[in-house]
Amino acid sequence: MIAIVDYGVGNLFSLESSFNAIGQDVRVTSNPDDLRKSERIILPGVGAFGDAAKKLFSSGLAEPLIDEAHKGKNILGICLGMQLLFTKSYEFGEFDGLNLIPGSVRAISEVIPEGLKIPQMGWNSLKFTNNSQIFSRSHEGEHVYFVHSYSAFCPEEFITATTNYGADLTAAVQNKNVYGVQFHPEKSGNVGLEMLKAFCEV
Repeated sequence: MIAIVDYGVGNLFSLESSFNAIGQDVRVTSNPDDLRKSERIILPGVGAFGDAAKKLFSSGLAEPLIDEAHKGKNILGICLGMQLLFTKSYEFGEFDGLNLIPGSVRAISEVIPEGLKIPQMGWNSLKFTNNSQIFSRSHEGEHVYFVHSYSAFCPEEFITATTNYGADLTAAVQNKNVYGVQFHPEKSGNVGLEMLKAFCEV
C-alpha cells in the first residue's frame, strides 16, 4: 500500500487518481499507523512552506514520516512536499523542514533574470544531473508541469534533475531512499505517470 500523507495541504485527488491509473493500491491518510504500515509514502503539498510545515508537525505525521525515512522506506515529496524534505525554508520568514535532505528553500527571484514571470508556471524540460531510479522510465528533455516561486538550493550530489528558467533550478532530488520532485507528475500526463511507475518499482 502507498500512503499519501493528508495533513490539510495538497492536491490529493489528482495524486490518488494517478496511482489508481497505474494499478497501485493507494490510501490518502492522516493516520500515523498507515505511514508505518505502508510500502511507500507520498508527501504532497501546495501553498506556503511555513503554513504547511506547521500543519505537518502539528498533525503528528512528521515524526513517523521521519522515522520511516530513517528506516529506509522510499518516500517521494512532490512540489511543496519536496521542499519540506529540506532543512529549512526562507519563504516569508525562516522555517524548519524535515531535514531529510540538507539544503534550503529560497525564492527563485534570487537567481532568475528580472522580467521573467513568477511563479514559474507551465511546462518545462528536464536535464538529468545524477542517476536516479525515479527516471528509469524517462528521457532527458521530456516536459513536466511546474508551478513554483521558490526552489531548493542544496549540494549538487543530491540534485538529480534541473530545469532552466533563466537559470538552472532544482527540479528533482534524492538522498538515498528519499526522493523529491519540484514539478507535478500527477499533472504531467504520461510522462509523469511513468515517473510514478518508476518510483513504485524502486
